[in-house]
Amino acid sequence: MVHANIAKTMLGGVPSTLPTGWDAARARLDGLPGGGLNIVHEAVDRHVAAGHGAQPALIWLGREGERQVLSYADLATDAARFANVLHANGITAGARMFLLSGRVPALYAATLGAMKAGVVVSPLFAAFGPEPVRARMEIGGASVLVTTEAQYSRKVADWRAGMPSLQLVLIIGDTAPEGCVALEPAMAAAPTTFETVKTMPEDMALLHFTSGTTGLPKGVVHVNEAVVAYSETGRLALDLHPGDIYWCTADPGWVTGMSYGIISPLCNRVTMVVDEADFDLERWYSILEREKVQVWYTAPTAIRMMMRAGDEAAKGHDFSSLRFLASVGEPLNAGCVIWGQKVFGLPFHDNWWQSETGGIMIANTADMDIKPGSMGKPLPGIEAGIVTREDETVKETAPGQIGELALRPGWPSMMRAYLGQPERYAKCFVGGWYLTGDLAMRDSDGYFWFVGRADDLIKSSGHLIGPFEVESALIEHPAVAEAAVIGIPDETAGEVVKAFVTLKAGFEPGEALERELRGHARKRLGPAVAPREIVFRDSLPRTRSGKIMRRVLRARELGLPEGDLSTLEGDAR
Repeated sequence: MVHANIAKTMLGGVPSTLPTGWDAARARLDGLPGGGLNIVHEAVDRHVAAGHGAQPALIWLGREGERQVLSYADLATDAARFANVLHANGITAGARMFLLSGRVPALYAATLGAMKAGVVVSPLFAAFGPEPVRARMEIGGASVLVTTEAQYSRKVADWRAGMPSLQLVLIIGDTAPEGCVALEPAMAAAPTTFETVKTMPEDMALLHFTSGTTGLPKGVVHVNEAVVAYSETGRLALDLHPGDIYWCTADPGWVTGMSYGIISPLCNRVTMVVDEADFDLERWYSILEREKVQVWYTAPTAIRMMMRAGDEAAKGHDFSSLRFLASVGEPLNAGCVIWGQKVFGLPFHDNWWQSETGGIMIANTADMDIKPGSMGKPLPGIEAGIVTREDETVKETAPGQIGELALRPGWPSMMRAYLGQPERYAKCFVGGWYLTGDLAMRDSDGYFWFVGRADDLIKSSGHLIGPFEVESALIEHPAVAEAAVIGIPDETAGEVVKAFVTLKAGFEPGEALERELRGHARKRLGPAVAPREIVFRDSLPRTRSGKIMRRVLRARELGLPEGDLSTLEGDAR
């Protein structure tokens, strides 16, 4: 355990005042003059009106070494220009705009400008192929696409004529193919002021897509009211304060890259660092040092990649500006928390949430004791429980028992729908709870511990085995960089555990190492839980947000359908 008193000394933060509900969080926002609520007004315009327009809002680091600083006043102007471009092309409030671009300044102007105009924003991963792009735009009823010329020609041009809803394609840059509009000259010619559309709290603002194990992706609907949670959870869970230098490494195509890569930090008036490039160890360490990052929000996958490179790689860098480290995307192994303390002098703080929740629900906050490996505790205004269910009956479990993680509905960023799938949405709510599909356990101190997705649970000889527990034990071995475990059929036990691991540099796969790893796991977990078989892999299938896809491993192992693979990073076989 990392003690709270030590943590507060290291982090230099003072515990935030915790509201008893969401009223205090709403009161910290302005609302639109004359009534209404708009995300961009809270994220940008109110700060400019209060005299903070000169503060840097975004430090953009280009792939080739460029560096551009945009102030809050700059963002306000760019958002107004983009909103005017939409209106000049006949796009009005309620239309749906899709983003297909890397992390470039135009993407941020488009995001803010669209919401200012009351246009719904739906981000896509720039690495998506043509079919995932088309499927999501068809489901979402796309009116506008913002993308690059290269992305358009490779992924959209061939089928655009078959999507009559797509009225406008804006091409980032100063030229555009026939039938598209070049964004740079259009922005330059647009007026610099735009009256924010009077959106209401329940008006749709964002549409995020998540992949299911089968069928088409789900369109998760979020509304302007979500800004209450985005702002407050950034303050409480990420310890964001006005003027902080903050770096969220998530791609805007992922919900984290929107909620905590754009909206929450701007609402809290911080200066965001945005890196166009993909993960590069030396580049990341240099950014932390050179930009004097204070709050850093990244993914467990990235942390494990840093660990894989060894402690020596971090030596020679000055990380003294760092105040708070957090992680999201998948469970954070205890070893990662401890490694952060060793290398950066600070622990990583895990937190839990989903695309459906919109914002952070459970977290290790700056003023809490950290139990490495735990998700933390529910944030103020969030009621969480561990439940079991039978049909329409839901019952809370006692501390220490495994069940499904559930939340009481009603928080501001709760999804309002799965677009066009009301029955699927309704099935998420049973007995007065939102059922997350994640298995977890709550200990006697009120900390929550992730076990696995409900469909990842392994049942072996009467034991219920959560994959995360086994993976964490394997990762504790000095040879293992990453691990994923699944259950495979067994005539005697029903299922047995099979593990897939990648190794750190300097270690070679072989029978001797496999025996050593199985022995290590048996010692840590006992023979009933430890893997019966370990397979070495160069890489593991993961989503572009970093989650290891156990269902893909299971499907490939058993010859089953793999489901929607559109968010899979490459094809890790």
